[in-house]
Amino acid sequence: MKQATLAAAADQGAEFERFRRPTRRDVFLQTMDTIVPWAELCAVIEPHYPKVGKGRPPIGLERMLRMYFVQHWFNLADEACEEALLDSTALRRFVGIDLGRERVPDGTTLLKFRRLLEDDKHKLGAALFAKVGEVLQGKGLKVGTGTIVDATIISAPSSTKNDKGGRDPEMHQTRKGQQWHFGMKLHIGVDSATGLAHSAVVTAANVHDKHAIPQLLHGAEQEVYGDSAYASQQELIALKAPQARDRTNRRVGPAGIAADIERIANRIKSKVRSRVEHVFAVVKRQWGFNKVRYKGLAKNATRAFVALGLASIYMARSHLVE
Repeated sequence: MKQATLAAAADQGAEFERFRRPTRRDVFLQTMDTIVPWAELCAVIEPHYPKVGKGRPPIGLERMLRMYFVQHWFNLADEACEEALLDSTALRRFVGIDLGRERVPDGTTLLKFRRLLEDDKHKLGAALFAKVGEVLQGKGLKVGTGTIVDATIISAPSSTKNDKGGRDPEMHQTRKGQQWHFGMKLHIGVDSATGLAHSAVVTAANVHDKHAIPQLLHGAEQEVYGDSAYASQQELIALKAPQARDRTNRRVGPAGIAADIERIANRIKSKVRSRVEHVFAVVKRQWGFNKVRYKGLAKNATRAFVALGLASIYMARSHLVE
């Protein structure tokens, strides 16, 4: 056992902050510390993580993964994450840093770790998302026979006032309603029973929602839900899930008895379909992933997969807390 330093004692609040109470950040970090399957997630990355050898020994894998997750939860850039750890006792306690003994990993170290996860050869972001699904299924949250498909636009800078005088070539624009958007599109498949994402695809924003349908279905569906963007796609659905019934919302015509009946049917189906919006609310509102942070689809896809995995853990927290 290491003797605690004065810095560690101060971080723990022992005899220094008698009247402090736990904040929402404290409660959140304590919950995630308990329910995140650290060993399983570290096992995904460990074969590709630098080993002890010549030169400076690498920082512990779990510590870097904790720092990387803090970056996601609080929507921080690499250097901003370093500064947040220097500033926040709660974050240092979560990551396991004693400033009396060691430095906070700097932004460059976090950048190198993030680049490891973004490596297109290993696709560790998608692997972490898949591992979270395996762990949740092991806890009893099985993938059922209904899937909800949906897509959301993640904005990218549209300005050309930069060194190269152009936009990100992998991002594109699309029109939603009467408004134009520039960026990428995150397509997800969500289990209709648990409300948790089990599949995801990242494309440029100009790719129509329907093209991702085969990649979002697992094949054993009996029902597929979606908004009117997926209407009349029975053939695409049947290619991957031949037994699935099409429960997507229909486009409603002019006023009349038939249109009123169709609206009622759409409302009934939307009571199930709306569960997909809960996932987007966590990823875009709580995690702050409503704008891209990096150039290109690959880096942002890694961020999207990890954010979805963390969202699944957070949404299933009542089942994971023992």
